[in-house]
Amino acid sequence: MTGLDRNQTPKTRPVDHKRTALVASLDVGTSKIACMIARLKPSPPSDALRGRTHAVELIGYSQIQSRGVKAGAVVDLAECEQAVRQAVALAERMAKVRVESILLSVSGGRLQGQLVEAAADIRGGSVTSDDVTRVTSTGMRHATGEGRTVLHALPVGYALDGVKGIRDPRGMVARQFGVDMQVVTADATVARNLMLVVERCHLNVEAMAASPYVAGLSVLTDDEADLGAAVVEMGAGSTTIATYSGGRFVHASGFALGGQHVTMDLARGVGACIADAERIKTLYGTVLTGGSDARELMSVPTAGEEHDAPQIVSRATIANIVRHRAEEIFEMVRDRLADSPFAAEPRARVVLSGGASQLTGTVELATRILNRPVRIGRPLGFGRLPNEAKSASFAVPTGLLVYPQYAHLEHVEPRHTRQLKTGTDGYFGKVGRWLREGF
Repeated sequence: MTGLDRNQTPKTRPVDHKRTALVASLDVGTSKIACMIARLKPSPPSDALRGRTHAVELIGYSQIQSRGVKAGAVVDLAECEQAVRQAVALAERMAKVRVESILLSVSGGRLQGQLVEAAADIRGGSVTSDDVTRVTSTGMRHATGEGRTVLHALPVGYALDGVKGIRDPRGMVARQFGVDMQVVTADATVARNLMLVVERCHLNVEAMAASPYVAGLSVLTDDEADLGAAVVEMGAGSTTIATYSGGRFVHASGFALGGQHVTMDLARGVGACIADAERIKTLYGTVLTGGSDARELMSVPTAGEEHDAPQIVSRATIANIVRHRAEEIFEMVRDRLADSPFAAEPRARVVLSGGASQLTGTVELATRILNRPVRIGRPLGFGRLPNEAKSASFAVPTGLLVYPQYAHLEHVEPRHTRQLKTGTDGYFGKVGRWLREGF
């Protein structure tokens, strides 16, 4: 099984500081598919977002109901392909451009980050770029288990003869050179099938990125990343976490529980159909119980026969059902954070993003369970975002638009397939060529 197995997913080239670029992002979620097309225009860095070299000007976007996806993974190729085509076509129509390649997020496939140390002897006395690439590649491959693929390989720091904290080792003299890196992996099958869907829409995958990492690029201020922060991206089918420390992305994890589980609990708990349960959740979903409106009664259509009498349910019943599941999700987040570098950051805060973070009272509940300051994250530093795209549920697709500005931080595997130029100047020539080779 070659292809993505134990290899790196496609990586984008860093954007040129001085040039305007057109980028498109695609977030294939369990409940919604969002496509955004933007112009990246060179701009002086702002104080709050120093890492950004470009302003993101949105020119087209769409969001439609997702089909053929469960827990962030494709379960029906044809259904998912249709939905992706529709989302991209709507965004293209609004932007009045045709898109050839897209940036793609990954939230399924059991995201996992690990810190890896790799070291090697230096042959020529001083460290060259080749040495850096060689050692980083070795470390990356070492960290990748069977059936997994690498989404990100981010060098965190370098060491020379055991002395850590070296920023840029190139040209420095040493006998031994080491690198500490953060390697984020996902199930190769999940990544490959997401690529396949996009591929079948005759689009190239410019790059793939972990959802919580790009959500962080959208919603975190530099100060938060510097002091330490965890971004909890709460989707419908999965909850994924990215931890930042000292201004850098240092850990990732995730699990397959999300907002859709709240909906299913409600459907079962009050005997409603899924569509009604989703509406009840959106309108009345709260994790706060007590208060005068808890005694309020409402009628809920029964899931069975058309002419069955509706049921009368109290707001308190609904809040209890929602709270139980939300507590479970935050308890799992707490356990994941305890196992990450975040645990050692006493001043670090938690920033929630994703559609499921918008239930009333989540901030209070998360603050109590995680015992940290918590806020809801919204896309920062975007000019002229339409109202519906300003919310936490657009953290991932907006973050993907920022991502090319941070691509230079990542290690990219040298690949023999890069020489396969097929008339495009993409990394892999046509990604399709690369995919077919791998099968």
